[in-house]
Amino acid sequence: MSTVTGRLNVRYLALAAFLVAIVVLPLLGTHYTSLMIVIGIHTMLAVGLCLLMGFTGQVSLGHAAFYGIGAFGSGILTTNLHLSPWLAMIVAAVITGLIAFLVALPIFRLEGHYLAMATLGFGMIVFIFLNQTHQLTGGPSGLRGIPSLSIASFEIDTDFRYYYLVWAFCLLVLLASRNIVQSRVGRALRSIHGSEAAAASLGVNVASFKVKIFVLSAVYASVAGSLYAHYTTFISPQPFGFLFSIRLVVMVVIGGLASIWGAIFGTLSVTFLTEFLQPFGDFDVIVFGLILIVVMIFMPEGLTFGIQELIAKRLRLARHGGQVA
Repeated sequence: MSTVTGRLNVRYLALAAFLVAIVVLPLLGTHYTSLMIVIGIHTMLAVGLCLLMGFTGQVSLGHAAFYGIGAFGSGILTTNLHLSPWLAMIVAAVITGLIAFLVALPIFRLEGHYLAMATLGFGMIVFIFLNQTHQLTGGPSGLRGIPSLSIASFEIDTDFRYYYLVWAFCLLVLLASRNIVQSRVGRALRSIHGSEAAAASLGVNVASFKVKIFVLSAVYASVAGSLYAHYTTFISPQPFGFLFSIRLVVMVVIGGLASIWGAIFGTLSVTFLTEFLQPFGDFDVIVFGLILIVVMIFMPEGLTFGIQELIAKRLRLARHGGQVA
């Protein structure tokens, strides 16, 4: 069996197991259901960042800002203007996409560390804005009374119902992103990651693709933020700060920068590790930093590819009587 075939078999087995787990997990208890809702929302963020960083090679250290804009946009539109939550989600996504477009035009003239610092600065500006505009966002006290989602007269007001809604959105994002990666656009993005000059020489509109993928990842974050707002029905600026942006980067790196499905594994790993490290307070940042260093040194393609390679190797050994063919 070739390495490629082994990897494909492992991927199909992992995908089947994942889909079964998605259906079964809500039956195991409320705690797991609520945790998986958060994981589904964060996976949408990680997938957008994966497209931006892993396939296009553009660093973003302020992606939590778009998450916050989507959450507060949806919250403000429903509580203050009394829009339908679904309409508010769409309007918030459009506003977030427009802001991302306006931000992308100047910052993508920068590269490397300068680009990272620019996105970091943008994230800090949004976080300060959310904290200081008390009349609009509630400031540090937050925004209350955000309505739950519903479909006609069917209220999505329990963890069990919201779980399947969130994962329906998450699977749509995953499938759409996978189609992008496997299309002509995906090849253009990978060429930009490899060499912007070479890509431009082959007729790829580098600036346009970078802006478009940045806007798309921001829209993913906005939709995730709206889902979060209507799930918790209360939001404050605290979850949308710099530390969460760094945590998103860790999710993407652990899952594999160039792996759409790896975003799920990265999000699962970081979320469960965060739950485990809660008693240690801010020391979780140190642990995440160490994990990031170890993964980048020993598994630069991420744990997803590393585990796939390990399982494929075991399958080859089993088929060839303990000897690698």
